[in-house]
Amino acid sequence: MTRMICVGAFAGAFGVRGEARLKSFCSPPEAIAEYGPLSSEGGENHYEINLIKPIKQGFAVRVKGIGTREEAEALAGTRLFVERAALPTLPDDEFYHADLIGLAVFDTGGRELGQVAAVENHGAGDYLEITGPGLKNPALLPFTREAVPTVDLAAGRLIVDAPEGVFPR
Repeated sequence: MTRMICVGAFAGAFGVRGEARLKSFCSPPEAIAEYGPLSSEGGENHYEINLIKPIKQGFAVRVKGIGTREEAEALAGTRLFVERAALPTLPDDEFYHADLIGLAVFDTGGRELGQVAAVENHGAGDYLEITGPGLKNPALLPFTREAVPTVDLAAGRLIVDAPEGVFPR
């Protein structure tokens, strides 16, 4: 199965002529328009978008086949995906969130701590949510060079130097 990456989501209607609000998860945000038709999560629907203008927290867009406010409003919450191969290659010190999810997490001494369950950003930078058999609750680890000195995608693992208290001893 092809690996699909979430690049944005519809957030409702914009205006009364069928335009939609679109939140982009791309960097830069307008790059979302460069990936061709976007797919729904299961791939059953495809959306051709045309950016109209930037708006607060996203873009106003025209979506091929959507002509009314009601149709645009019905798109709200639809997450948009592209094939991983369609995304540009990143420099060695940058990572797509989707590439980090599922990686095994080890401390600097080689002890396995768990695996990355999610990558979160609540405004203060990225955090890795790590789950594992020794953890009652998921651990949140800042995704910084200091806390995560080694990311080895080929080996499927991270080496972490977690601040005191993040993981039980």
